[in-house]
Amino acid sequence: MHYQFDFSAVLHGDYLHWFISGTAVTLELFAVAWAGSIVLGIVLAIIRQSGLRVGAAAVAAYVEYHRNVPLVVQLLFWYFAAPSLFPASLRDYLATHGSEFPLASVALVLCAAAYVSEDLRSGFRAIPRGQLEAGRALGMSYLSTMRMVLMPQALRVSLPSLVNQALLLFKNTSLAMAIGIAELTYQAKEVDSNTFLTFEAFAVATVIYLVLSFAIMFCGSMLARRFNVAGAGR
Repeated sequence: MHYQFDFSAVLHGDYLHWFISGTAVTLELFAVAWAGSIVLGIVLAIIRQSGLRVGAAAVAAYVEYHRNVPLVVQLLFWYFAAPSLFPASLRDYLATHGSEFPLASVALVLCAAAYVSEDLRSGFRAIPRGQLEAGRALGMSYLSTMRMVLMPQALRVSLPSLVNQALLLFKNTSLAMAIGIAELTYQAKEVDSNTFLTFEAFAVATVIYLVLSFAIMFCGSMLARRFNVAGAGR
């Protein structure tokens, strides 16, 4: 018997609303995690480039942990285990206001920041060492030299890798369904459970992920042209 596709059944009423709300949650989670990971990744990269042995070793250990422990395990750790270490007032607040989104954001930020810091570290390697020494010779502090001279160049050089990390982070938001966040993959599963139209439900989710992924790559291409960098968004 030939299978009859019925996409209209999953794209109307409550089911359409579920897809829209799931997409909104996915984008919100991605935006929060990406902004946080860029900030933290920059801090980690600066510490590692500082030449301080203890700081560099701590960042290296941090990076190795997040590169070798599966992200879903990190999500489960932050949701089920980490709250036991929080102050009672914070646990109560999370219990009454919902802990899933903030804790998932923390796990995603910490993991993505490790990769961002490594991309920036590679960017620093492409910058002549003499630029740091010249900045210091002009009386600039280490942080001032980083902020005004080295970091803008490292970000520009690392742009292709950072765009790839943004794509990876966007796709990894789907793992947040493991702790009950109603993002796009979670909502597609809910539509499937209610309609038994498995192909249609996940086909719609697949198309949405593709469209948004191409949008991220397009933004990367625009940035690459703006800063005259080859390779971003590919």
